Amino acid sequence: MHRFLTVILTGFVLLSTLGTGEAVAQRRRPVVVRRGPVRHTTIVVRPGHPIRRVLPATVVLRPARRAVVVRAPLVFLPALIWAPAVVVLPARDHLVWEDSETLAKDEDWVDANFGVDQSGNALLLKVDGRAKLSFAEVTFENGNVQVVDFNDGTHGDGLYDLLDFRDGRRVMTVRILARSESPETVLSVYLRKY
Repeated sequence: MHRFLTVILTGFVLLSTLGTGEAVAQRRRPVVVRRGPVRHTTIVVRPGHPIRRVLPATVVLRPARRAVVVRAPLVFLPALIWAPAVVVLPARDHLVWEDSETLAKDEDWVDANFGVDQSGNALLLKVDGRAKLSFAEVTFENGNVQVVDFNDGTHGDGLYDLLDFRDGRRVMTVRILARSESPETVLSVYLRKY
């Protein structure tokens, strides 16, 4: 019995010393997330797009994390000129969807796409950092596309009203063309329901 206990205690000692060496050092290393190389591509706007100014020749394309299919033919509505209005984030029970995208200054222009596929009454845009915003494209279930023209304005930290549609609609996708003016900028989009 004494010999059996000695073998078991020796095993525990060996296991505990193995756990304190290299394995512990490896567990304490910080995790570095690498995005991979930044790939620029040509910007694509569909026929009928209401923005007529020269857009950036190349962008970093960020596809939506959630793929959404719009079955109706796309019809561009006249562009709305954005008048930035700072708002307060509503209570969580009034937010039906949210997503964000981080832009780095060295990426230049980023074409960020968000797959929403939810119903609501308004879209909000939060800027954490500084960003130069070109336009947003909001595609609804019926195929209507509302373009919001930011007119290449630079905007800082804040939560803004992006688009209000009080009658309630199903938003399929949101696309934002933006460039970070600070080392890193986070753009967050929220769908609110009254």
